Amino acid sequence: MVRINGQEENAAGCLLKDYLEQKGYPADGIAVECNEQMLPKSQYASYRIKDGDVLEVVSFVGGG
Repeated sequence: MVRINGQEENAAGCLLKDYLEQKGYPADGIAVECNEQMLPKSQYASYRIKDGDVLEVVSFVGGG
């Protein structure tokens, strides 16, 4: 199992890019932390989520 934004999910083995698309996250305007390390956007297409990973997906919100 994988913990994503505090929820247990069965996402081990998925490419991060595919997971984000399936969950409807926008391509721009997000940041992903994996095991307390920021992942560069250039790695989203190649990073395979591993069992035990802890991910935080943060969306940026503008305002004024």
